[in-house]
Amino acid sequence: MSDRRESPLSEADPESSAEPRHRLVVGLGVSGRAIARFLQAKGASFALADTREAPPGLEAIRAAHPEVDLQLGHLDALDFDAFDEIVVSPGIDIARAGLDGVRSRIVGEIELFVRECRVPIIAITGSNAKSTVTTLVGEMLAEAGIHAAVGGNLGDAALDLLIDHSNAECFVLELSSFQLETTRRLGAYCAAFLNLSPDHLDRHGDLEGYRAAKARIFDGARHAVVNAEDAATRPERHLPDVVTFTAEPPAAGQWGVVSATPEAPAWLARGEAHLMPVSELALIGRHHFANALAAAAIADTFGVPWSAMRRVLSRFQGLPHRGELVVERNGVRWINDSKGTNVGATLAAIEGLGGSLVGRLIWLGGGVGKGADFTPLAEPLGRYAREAILFGEDAERLQTALQARVTTRRTTTLAEAMRRAAAIAEPGDCVLLSPACASLDQFPNYMARGEAFRGVLARGEEVEC
Repeated sequence: MSDRRESPLSEADPESSAEPRHRLVVGLGVSGRAIARFLQAKGASFALADTREAPPGLEAIRAAHPEVDLQLGHLDALDFDAFDEIVVSPGIDIARAGLDGVRSRIVGEIELFVRECRVPIIAITGSNAKSTVTTLVGEMLAEAGIHAAVGGNLGDAALDLLIDHSNAECFVLELSSFQLETTRRLGAYCAAFLNLSPDHLDRHGDLEGYRAAKARIFDGARHAVVNAEDAATRPERHLPDVVTFTAEPPAAGQWGVVSATPEAPAWLARGEAHLMPVSELALIGRHHFANALAAAAIADTFGVPWSAMRRVLSRFQGLPHRGELVVERNGVRWINDSKGTNVGATLAAIEGLGGSLVGRLIWLGGGVGKGADFTPLAEPLGRYAREAILFGEDAERLQTALQARVTTRRTTTLAEAMRRAAAIAEPGDCVLLSPACASLDQFPNYMARGEAFRGVLARGEEVEC
């Protein structure tokens, strides 16, 4: 299947197309360590640097690369002229790290991956749902008997996949704006841009800068999958094939939802061709209709049989911390969507669940808001919520944005918010943790926040309904 994708072409000038003699790797997180392992396996010459004085796992890094020069702290002590190429980890903000002057020599992990990859790349980005869609596509390919390695911004780093899956027929990569902004030309077999909502504006400057970084996913793509309801996801340049999806009834050739009638259920479909009834989806919530359709559209470009898609969609119940049903107790569902770290993700969860409830929604939100505008949450919460229970650093800002439309209650911790939810929940209600905020005020990451939610529920005596 390797003939399905042309070898990627670098946009670098001819003098820089040769293998660099000496590189600098900046950032020693997951991607940086993968870059170092990859370069070491190739026998390449490189040095390591991190803007932190003591990055996590420092001793392990030194043990793995004992002969490699290592610079910690401010980068101004380095002689950048000594390096032909500078490979930065996604977590490194080029401007803040003082690397503006060497931008022409900067690449990222995905650029190194593209240079070495000889099989098709399926690449997926978006503000929300990209992990779910990436996983669904990987499972659909596997169900069809195709050896697909899945990772990138999800799970294993792309360069680790390249080393560990040398016989892969395809790579399915979730890609963030941080990864794409240092990729010169991806050349994906299929590139998907799922949606756009404000996030990471402190890094990209404004929404247009954020969108432009994500839109780099289309550079050199053969097929594109985009959201018909979000014009920001469309490629600006002509591509050979652009497929759209919508949660509305589809046009000819478009993926969408054929509306239910009294005589028939709603179906996922492409044009007039029906894929499966939406009632057979294992994922909970209407917002997952779009995720299922996007995954099907992507897999379809690769020739995956629809029967394989149906089998995956009928069993896939979601990823941890992403719309995950933890427990149903006394008629109340408790859903962990801790990955909802921005307003767009939380809006999708609220809208997706709210309209299907027998009872009301009890929303748990708060944390570090990253300067976000919370007012778009007010209207849907006003329609669906019994109460918005707020915790963490930006609880007061959330309350100010919401209290005119929905009853609010401020608490201090997630556990306290859950006890309040249990006290007011009625049969048919749904308690939704989808905080619209980062977790770093009270938790190391969104996974730890989600595990805390699970843990309180496991100790059921604290939240008896």
